[in-house]
Amino acid sequence: MSVKYVFVTGGVVSGLGKGITAASLGRLLKARGYKVTMQKFDPYINIDPGTMNPVQHGEVFVTEDGAETDLDLGHYERFIDESLTKNSNVTTGKVYWNVLTRERRGDFGGGTVQVIPHITDEIKSRFHRNHNSSDTEIAIIEVGGTVGDIESQPFLEAIRQFQHEVGHENAILIHVTLVPYLKVSGELKTKPTQASVKDLQGMGIQPDIIVCRSELPLDDGIRSKIAQFCNVPKTHVIQNLDVEVLYELPLVMEEEHLAQVACESLHLPCPEPDLKDWAAMIDNWKHPEHEVTVALVGKYIQLHDAYISVVEALKHGGVESRADVHIKWVDSELVTDENASEYFGDVDGILVPGGFGSRGIEGKISTIRYARENNIPFLGLCLGMQMAIVEFARHVVGFSDAHSVELDETTTHPVIHLMPDQNGIEDIGGTLRLGSYPCVLDKSSKSFEVYGEELIHERHRHRYEVNNDYRDDLIKAGMKLSGISPDGRIVEMIEIPEHPWFIATQGHPELKSRPNRPHPLFREFIRAAVNHR
Repeated sequence: MSVKYVFVTGGVVSGLGKGITAASLGRLLKARGYKVTMQKFDPYINIDPGTMNPVQHGEVFVTEDGAETDLDLGHYERFIDESLTKNSNVTTGKVYWNVLTRERRGDFGGGTVQVIPHITDEIKSRFHRNHNSSDTEIAIIEVGGTVGDIESQPFLEAIRQFQHEVGHENAILIHVTLVPYLKVSGELKTKPTQASVKDLQGMGIQPDIIVCRSELPLDDGIRSKIAQFCNVPKTHVIQNLDVEVLYELPLVMEEEHLAQVACESLHLPCPEPDLKDWAAMIDNWKHPEHEVTVALVGKYIQLHDAYISVVEALKHGGVESRADVHIKWVDSELVTDENASEYFGDVDGILVPGGFGSRGIEGKISTIRYARENNIPFLGLCLGMQMAIVEFARHVVGFSDAHSVELDETTTHPVIHLMPDQNGIEDIGGTLRLGSYPCVLDKSSKSFEVYGEELIHERHRHRYEVNNDYRDDLIKAGMKLSGISPDGRIVEMIEIPEHPWFIATQGHPELKSRPNRPHPLFREFIRAAVNHR
């Protein structure tokens, strides 16, 4: 059976939730037994988000195979519970890079290289899936930005050509648009939607389904008007209102018959979905029995998207314990040994996430010291683990100037140093230790108790590691190196056995957490926070 494609575009304004809409459809189709994959096409010219400022772009999501991608891939994985790959995030930069590399190699025989056909052909080649797949596979492909953006035009032209080539019954388009409410006149306005669809039609593309983001429900007259002016059946005009819990959207979209309309448009059967587990998860989420406050200590707290996977993983952990997790955002630049109690005296858990650079580092070290000395449940991720090592080396082992050479090249106790295979690397894009790596857990450790298995795999994104010359000093002072790479070379996890719950990992477990299947580290961290409270 041929592969089916669903393209998702956006109009009027950015940030409408195209990614969440696409991911919700993916969950609904998967609940009907279809094999679903997802892909994001981003119009920016950067090769990937790996070198972009998190304040501007949000977090960098890392796939199992080591690609640095857009944060929307995190939403995709959390909703459809499938591990995506480096091919799941395509940027304009990647497209042009590939075409120009081929031109330099002489692949075009000296011909003029143009947007059409060379760029659009490259884009289309990344749409295609294996048409001989034994399962029906539905590829949901989101195009970043909005219709009308000059950067998006090659992608939209590629979609137009692609639909013509594979047949409209095999490739449909969902357009997510804004229906604003004007308080002065008390009306919902459809003109922005009409104008956005008209732009698409001017490019030779006709949306099959229009998903309307609105603050208020669409009445029958509004739906009819949009259907008439935008050339779609009224049943293909879907409202998408704000929801209390993000993961509630698939259930709301099911009531709006989004999957049914998509299946009809793709000429596919639409069996009843199995959403029992998802509905039970939402019920747990909305009816908590406990409340906990977790301090998330970082330097990008003005933009929460910089830590979006961490935030979601904390919430997933709360669902398991029926705990409502409140996050206290703490700017690490403001924390000192003297004022730490003012920030953390009222919290039930402390988390120090990953990051790069020296800004706010001393505040993170003070934070970790407070958690260690006051028996507050602590979870350190990536840089959070490295700074837990630094803090322990300074205040327990007694190396007062202990540090990471990334942050202080003159330290006489470089407890964190550059990984040997990173020596001589000058580029900062895509050159870190990236992707999934194995780790062997000490069977006597709390980490082993948490995971319930000896060999685990976590995704990584780092360039520095624990300096093995200091392993004995750390162990003698009371730290357990609870997780080591199979070759014995890299310290992957640490803990303090005398502390009620103090665990840190070099990996990024938040990237593998799911709302209906929380990551064990976050599940047990929140459980420890509940017990602490």
